[in-house]
Amino acid sequence: APAGVLQRTMGCLWQEPANTVATVPILEPGRTALAPTFEQPLHMLQACHERVLRMCTLLERLQAHTATHGADEQARQAARDILRYFDIAGPHHHEDEERHLFPRMLASGDARQVELADTLHQQHLAMAELWQKLRAELELMEGGDAAPLLGSAVAAPFLEAYRAHIACEEDDAYPRVFADVPEEQERAWGEEMAQRRISQPRLA
Repeated sequence: APAGVLQRTMGCLWQEPANTVATVPILEPGRTALAPTFEQPLHMLQACHERVLRMCTLLERLQAHTATHGADEQARQAARDILRYFDIAGPHHHEDEERHLFPRMLASGDARQVELADTLHQQHLAMAELWQKLRAELELMEGGDAAPLLGSAVAAPFLEAYRAHIACEEDDAYPRVFADVPEEQERAWGEEMAQRRISQPRLA
């Protein structure tokens, strides 16, 4: 990207240096901008997916950048950004689905929804395990050691798992769950989602 371009990501503006690793477009191709609030749980969940996909793109760019530039300051900052997102925001997103969406799917009486809920739950567990392995590599990168991430055997499976998981939720699970959710139920979900982020900013 040319020097001096202003980019907006994660709600902030900054002056983008030339060839920065941390440049990630706010939206993936084909997606539309959302301005969600917790009064709109579906839009909030979709916006979380957009941020996850941006972090996945950032991880790929980090690996490409590091192959040429090593663990320079841009690479270390990108590693910090990824760590912060998947340590804090990512677990909240999964908790939202585990507490609100999956129980409704399991209680629906629809065999497809029950199967989906179980599949998505198992994917959450698998992605959490992958994250712990990738997290160790990113922490080393943040400390200046690029070798583990460059030779990572977990980064590609992590990216593949998240992208497939998001596609499954948005193409199949979300349309089924939100097709008949009463407005008052959505409002209650949103209030609980917001309160949980206040009372537990970082989930254990």
